[in-house]
Amino acid sequence: MRNFHLTTIGSIPIRINVSLLVLLPVLVYLIAEGGQIGIYASAIDSLAPATLEVAPLEEGATPWLIGLAGAVGLFFSVAVHELGHAYAARRYDIGTESITLWIFGGLAALESMPREWNREFWIAVAGPLTSLLLAVVFARLLQVIPGGLPLVLFVVGWLALINVVLAIFNMLPAFPMDGGRVLRALLGRWLSYVTATRIAARIGTIFALLFAVVGVLGGNPLLVLVALFVYVAATTESRTIALEELLRGVLAADVMDQPARSVAADATLADVATDLFENRRSEFVVTDNDEIVGLVTLSDLGQVDRSAFETTTVREVMTDEVAHVGLETPAFEVLRAMGREPLVVVLEDGDPVGTVSRRDLGEIMQLRRELGAPGPFERTAM
Repeated sequence: MRNFHLTTIGSIPIRINVSLLVLLPVLVYLIAEGGQIGIYASAIDSLAPATLEVAPLEEGATPWLIGLAGAVGLFFSVAVHELGHAYAARRYDIGTESITLWIFGGLAALESMPREWNREFWIAVAGPLTSLLLAVVFARLLQVIPGGLPLVLFVVGWLALINVVLAIFNMLPAFPMDGGRVLRALLGRWLSYVTATRIAARIGTIFALLFAVVGVLGGNPLLVLVALFVYVAATTESRTIALEELLRGVLAADVMDQPARSVAADATLADVATDLFENRRSEFVVTDNDEIVGLVTLSDLGQVDRSAFETTTVREVMTDEVAHVGLETPAFEVLRAMGREPLVVVLEDGDPVGTVSRRDLGEIMQLRRELGAPGPFERTAM
C-alpha cells in the first residue's frame, strides 16, 4: 500500500500508510460511541485533580471531536514510541531509514538489526519505555489544565491511559512485537541467534492464536487482524533468519554464473530465443554500447506472439531496472537486492562479471542444508 510523507524528525522521514486512513474513522467511532466516554472518564478521574463531568462530553458533536482528537493523539503517541526505538538504535550507530504509521501501529525501519543480545534488548525496550514516559507527561499536564476545559482534560487523560496500555501491550512476548524482541534478546544471551529467533517466533504464533480466539469470541475484528499480522510476521522472521544462516559466509563471487550472459538491446527476440535455448538459460542481461540497460527473461518472450519474434527487439520487452551487487556482497544481501527479479548482476570496477539467479542461491542453500552450515564457504580471513 502507498505511503505518504508526513514530516522529518531528526533526519528520519515519518510516513503514513494509506491503511491508517482506513483505521482513523474506526478509532473515532470506538472512542466516541457505545458509552465509552463514561467508562474512560471514571478512569481519568483517578489522575485528574478535579472530577470530570461526563454530561457535557456526551452532548452533540462533542463525542466525535473527542474521538478525532484521541485518534490523532494515539497516532502521535505511536510515532513517538517508534522514535524511541530509532534514537536507541542511533546510540549503537544504527540508522533508521523511516518510520511508517500504519493499521497495526508503527514500524521503525532500521538499517540493520543488531545480533548482540544487549543491543537488541535496549532498542526493543526503548519503545515501551518511551510510551511510559509520554504517559507521565500527559498525566502531569492534567494537573495544570483548568477544570473548565473538560474536553481537553478528557483527551489528555485518555492519552495518558492509552500510552500505558500501549507500553503493556507491546511488552507481551508476541514476536515480532517489542516484548517478543526482548524475549529473543534474553534468549540470545545463552542460545544462538537462530535458536532464539525460532523459540521467540513459536511463542509469537501461540499469542497470535490467543489473540484470534479472543478477537472472535469478543467480536473484535481488529484483534483478529493483529493476530494474523503477528502470526505471519513471526513465521516470516523465523524463516528469514534461517535463510540468512544458510547463506552466512557466502559471497556473490562464490555463487555467480560467470561470465555474465548478455544480449544486445537491439537484438530480435528470434535471436534471443536461440541464445536462450543454446545456453540453457531463462534470462539474459541486456546491454547497449557495453552498458547494462535491462533484463530479458523467458516469460518476457512468452508475452509476444512467435510470429512477431523476427520484428520485435529486446528493448521493447525487457525490464528496465536490474539490481547490481559487488563481488564481496554477502549472498543474503544479494537475495534481498534481488527483490522480485529473477537475477542480479555482479559488477567488478563497474563492469559486469557474472550474474546470480534465484536458482544459484537455491542450489547453494540446498547444498548447505544437506551438508550443514556454515559449510565450505566459511572464512576466517580475506
